[in-house]
Formats: sequence, structure tokens, C-alpha cells
Amino acid sequence: MKKQKKRLKAVSPIVTVVLFVAAVAMLLGSSIGGARAALTYYSETYTSRIQMYDIGVSLVENGEEISWRDYSSAGDGTWNEQTGTLLENMLPEGEELTLGKRYTEELKVRNTGTINEYVRVSIYKYWLDSQNVKMRDLSPDLIHLNLVNLGTDWVEDEGARTRERTVLYYNKLLYAQGEGTSETVPFADSLIIDESIAKKVSQETKKEGNYTTIITTYDYDGVSFRVEVEVDAVQEHNAQDAVWSAWGRKIEIGEDGILRLTE
Repeated sequence: MKKQKKRLKAVSPIVTVVLFVAAVAMLLGSSIGGARAALTYYSETYTSRIQMYDIGVSLVENGEEISWRDYSSAGDGTWNEQTGTLLENMLPEGEELTLGKRYTEELKVRNTGTINEYVRVSIYKYWLDSQNVKMRDLSPDLIHLNLVNLGTDWVEDEGARTRERTVLYYNKLLYAQGEGTSETVPFADSLIIDESIAKKVSQETKKEGNYTTIITTYDYDGVSFRVEVEVDAVQEHNAQDAVWSAWGRKIEIGEDGILRLTE
């Protein structure tokens, strides 16, 4: 971590604060069984030329802030932070996960600080086996987190795309509360687990005397899927250089305040 701080200070003397918030959801259950959710939250702060401006960002799920981290202006280096549970209310109590069913999962970002900022979202999707080992043979595409408002408000960084990761930039400035629009439009609106996962089976035939027994086993019984959402924010001031320093991405900010990705 010390090496990261040193590197960021060296290449970006203009960065005031870069805020990193992560919300990780793990929905457990067999391919035909029940489900439960848990959240892991972590954050780091990189600073240079410290100025006591307040910066903060929250991940909003279905209208509720579930994770946030806001810098305190008290001068003591503290943060107001809260962790929550992603997907906690996706399933009604007592209901099991239904493959192929569309569940409401509206995700967006809110500026909860007192300075204007630009934000980036990184989404990760992958599968784990019953031993919590990542599965390379099961496609993340079977986890359908439906992305919305792409190409208009959210812009994908296609160069950063991998099999598991999608990176989105919100192309508009998020204002501090009370000054303007402090909340993005949604970048996702629903979640579906592809029902084809339950169609891959193995069969074993056993014959004893006049009787034949066919044993059918779901190949992916007991697997779990994970969806991770990471939110980064940089201040409006010198945002172009701040984004390059913090995220290694070249952008342009037009006179209209619109963020555009460049080659």
C-alpha cells in the first residue's frame, strides 16, 4: 500500500483525494437451491497536496445507500463510512432463487461529499465452486446484470474490458448536494441467472439384475456466483490529470463538462 501511495504522489501532485469504494455481493446456493447474500466492503484513500475539501461517494441499490465513505473536514483524517448488504432484499423472505427470473437490481452512484466529482464504476462477475475456487469453465455471461443508459450517460471503457470485468465512466459531473444533480442515472436495472446452468447434467447408468437405475447429477450443483461493484471518484478540479494519475486513463473534459474517453 505504501508503494501505491508513493507512486500516486509522484505522478499526480494535483490530486487532492481519490476515493475508492467497493461493494461485493456473493449469492450462495446450488443451481436449483436457495440463496443468501453477504457484503464485503473495503476502501483506500490516496492523497497529495492535502486540502480539507470534503469528498464522498455512495453506492445506491434500489433507492437505498448500501455502502458509502465520506471524508471528514474535521482535520483528523477520519471517514464517515458504512457497510451494508448487496442483494439483501432481492429475494422475498423464504423464497428460493429461481433461475431465469428477472430480479430488480437498480444500481447507481450518489455524490455524498461537499465537492463536485467525476465517477467510475468497475463491475466484476465470476463463479466459485463449492470450495470457493474460481471456475474458469463457467462463463460470467451467465450472470446477467442488465446494464442500462450505455452510450448516453454511462460510457464503457472497452479497452479495460475482460472476461470478468466491465468498466464504466459517468460522463457528467456529479455535483455536491444542494448545487445540482448529485446522483447518476442507473447503470444497471436487473439481474438474471441464466437457467441453462441447470441443464448441464451428467448421467450414470447402473444395472442390477432386471433393474436399471439412471442417476442424474447437476454438474454445477453447489456453485456460487459473485458480482462485485467498485466505485471510484475524483474531484472536479484538474479532473483530466486526476483521472490519468489515479486510473491511468486519458480523458477530455469539454466546455460543457462532459467527460469523453480518448485513445
